[in-house]
Amino acid sequence: MPRAVEPSRDCPRCPRLVAFREAWRAKQPSWFNAPVASFGPADARLLIVGLAPGLQGANRTGRPFTGDYAGVLLYKTLTEFGFAQGEYQERPDDGLMLTDARISNAVRCVPPENKPTPQEITTCRDFLIETIAEMPRLKIIIALGRIAHDSAVRALGARLATVPFGHAASHQIGKLRLLDSYHCSRYNTNTGVLTEEMFRAVFRTARGFLDQPEETAPA
Repeated sequence: MPRAVEPSRDCPRCPRLVAFREAWRAKQPSWFNAPVASFGPADARLLIVGLAPGLQGANRTGRPFTGDYAGVLLYKTLTEFGFAQGEYQERPDDGLMLTDARISNAVRCVPPENKPTPQEITTCRDFLIETIAEMPRLKIIIALGRIAHDSAVRALGARLATVPFGHAASHQIGKLRLLDSYHCSRYNTNTGVLTEEMFRAVFRTARGFLDQPEETAPA
């Protein structure tokens, strides 16, 4: 039997995350409060991997990077480089569509204080592995932050020691190109760790790779 690409709404794998999810279902019954599925077409050539749903962002709305500041910068950048169409309005029914891009998370459930444990990251990696496996045209993964980077590297079967994280770093793992960025969180942008131009540069690199003719694309 094939493994699931997405966890069920009541996924029981991580007891701490289940308890947190149930507590927020009681506090905010109108919120999504469930594992957040990937957004975008499975035949996309670009996959963006984030950390986990934000409490008042994707955990509330049910769509990755929707409803908090990180999504404002991400979707603005995706639109600028032709990976999204429509107007991002911070809600899942805004009509925004991704073009040749998909967004997922290393951990599909919201963690307390936005900090999943190493065991939770490992437990949820099965879903990232299956997400990658179901994307036949995938060429590039952009990892937003170290945790997303580490989980993507392990999902691809590579060793972390040979694929170090660094903003704007570029690694070839088998047939896939892995690009790194600092996470587009409000904290990182407010403190200057990540500027809009630094973030845009990573997506400019991805667009450049994808726009090369197949025969001249890097090996």
